[in-house]
Formats: sequence, C-alpha cells, structure tokens
Amino acid sequence: MVTTDRVAFREALPEGGRLVGMDVGTKTIGLALCDARWSIASPAHTITRSKFSKDKLLLAAFITQQQVKGIVIGLPLNLDGTGSPRSQSSRAFAHNLADFGLPVLLWDERWSTQAVTRTLIEADASRARRDVLVDKLAASYILQGAIDGLVAGLE
Repeated sequence: MVTTDRVAFREALPEGGRLVGMDVGTKTIGLALCDARWSIASPAHTITRSKFSKDKLLLAAFITQQQVKGIVIGLPLNLDGTGSPRSQSSRAFAHNLADFGLPVLLWDERWSTQAVTRTLIEADASRARRDVLVDKLAASYILQGAIDGLVAGLE
C-alpha cells in the first residue's frame, strides 16, 4: 500500500511499530527512525545513491535490521500544493518499495530541507558539516511531522 492518507496508513499499522523516514534526493537518501510508540524521530543514516537495485538492497537490510513496520517518504510538492517532477520521482520510488510488503506513507516535505538547513546555520555548523547532516536530519523532520499527524486524536 502506498498512500498519502495518514488515516489509512495508521489503520494498516494497528499495533504501531517502528517507522523509517526517508528524504529521497537525486544523490542521497536520508534515513530516520522512530520508536514503536511513534513518539520521537531521530536521524539515522545517509545512503549515497547508486543504481536503484543496490540502493534497494541497502534499504532492505536497514529495514530488516531495525525491525521497521512502515515507511514514510517525503513528498516534495510545489508551494501551492501541486505535484512536481520531483514528487513524481518520489511516488515512483515509493511504488518501487511496495514489494517490501510494508505500508508506505507519502508525506508533504515542503520546507523540510530549508528548516533543517536554517537550524544548522543557527547552530553555526560549517557548510561541510551541514552537507553531512542535512539529508538524515531532513528525514527526521519529515518523519516527526508524520508521526505527529498519525497520533493526533489518539491521545
């Protein structure tokens, strides 16, 4: 299942479970993880992109090792909420992971990279340090937004 509907995604995971967040770029894939109770997202890892088959093997190993139950992928929309060529690419990426057998949620990622970059600049991180951190921090930002949306109204 690949969806943008947070309710359908939540219903696919009635017992919760660990989620992986992904910020899928052309050069890297930033990864983040959250706990099984969907409390907090943490940056995890960055994969340097190569052939999709190799990237998929690395993702499968990471998902298995971390006992992930669902996937959240950032969906880069235009500022007006419409799709873009990058959002089409993210949708295709999500559909290519469907054979993992895990529900996939596409989550609006507008402003994620900018917010993370701004935070790193305010923390006086060097440009080199920002380049190392931005993708996995953006994945964490995306995942935190998704889990906040998923648990809204459940308390």
